[in-house]
Amino acid sequence: MPATEAAVRTALAAVDEPDLGRSVTELGLVQGIAVDGPTVVVALAEPLPDRGTWDELEQRVRDAVLAIDGVARVDVDLREMDDDELAGVARVLKGEPEANPLAVVDAHAATAPAPRARTNPFTDSRTRILAIASGKGGVGKSSVTTNLSIALAQRGRRVAVVDADVWGFSLPRMLGVARPPDLIDDVLVPPDAHGVRVISMGFFTGEDEAIVWRGPMLHKALEQFLTDVHWGEPDYLVIDLPPGTGDVSLSIAQFLPRAEVVIVTTPQPAAQKVAARAGAMAAKVNLEVAGVVENMSWFCADDGTRYELFGAGGGAELAARLGVPLLGQVPLVPALREGGDAGAPIIVAAPDDEASVVFRSIAERLDTELVPSRRSHPELRIGPT
Repeated sequence: MPATEAAVRTALAAVDEPDLGRSVTELGLVQGIAVDGPTVVVALAEPLPDRGTWDELEQRVRDAVLAIDGVARVDVDLREMDDDELAGVARVLKGEPEANPLAVVDAHAATAPAPRARTNPFTDSRTRILAIASGKGGVGKSSVTTNLSIALAQRGRRVAVVDADVWGFSLPRMLGVARPPDLIDDVLVPPDAHGVRVISMGFFTGEDEAIVWRGPMLHKALEQFLTDVHWGEPDYLVIDLPPGTGDVSLSIAQFLPRAEVVIVTTPQPAAQKVAARAGAMAAKVNLEVAGVVENMSWFCADDGTRYELFGAGGGAELAARLGVPLLGQVPLVPALREGGDAGAPIIVAAPDDEASVVFRSIAERLDTELVPSRRSHPELRIGPT
């Protein structure tokens, strides 16, 4: 029996666009289907530039259609979308209804289109949100965010990262991301590195440019990072907060009331006392503290001697004070700093390093042992059931 156009369209409904993670039929990428005996021609329009994913999309389409009985050859005609088509994809990504072509237009109504409603995709989602916080700068919070996010991705989780440190953004460099987000009409599609999608102010301003903003502008920027970006349905949203307990932390608590706080400190008592303020902030805004990560815990010399350069016990003391687990102690290793500067995170560049082992252990604990409030959120899909 020869294939039919309906059978081809059904097969294509199971094919996802590689970067957007949505069906090509749902997104409106399928422009036409022609069936000529055992040969099928599929015309597609892509909303994103070709960065190697067009070949992947073509192969996915061929594989799906070739699985239909009676199909021996599949040709794919792929082109870029025009502006009107991009607007249609943006509506799908934002969950807006398509315009009804049969609707009666009131000639006396205002001609200006109604503004698009902005909704927070994480309000009712099953995404687990980790806010990486610290009481002060210089404790390696962004390094922890970078490597922990990749460690979660290496466990097969879908991971998104928001660089909420608007003044001190560093995640694009640390993750080794050079290109900015793509734009589909008014929807941003974040770049991916090591299985982690990231958005940062660093994509929209020069690396040496100062961000001099007051609270309302910071609040608006963070809102756009959540509402104007196509995140898909990540298992984890990891947020790199700025040091301290200021406007950004309060905005995150408002936007993401289910967020769990992971506090980063160094071993010295003075640092953990400052870090305790981040725990106090979480309590005031009703955010759960998932645990404490102690960074720069020790340095091992070539002869194996361990030196506790910044003292000892600060992380454990802070965890005990907050009544939460000490998730891990990350050693001070040159490769961790070098990887951050070079855009080659240590967990990727040196997976057997002792710091990489610790990051994978922290990710495993968060992913399996420390799933929060299952009784309150039985829909959570993270971790074992």
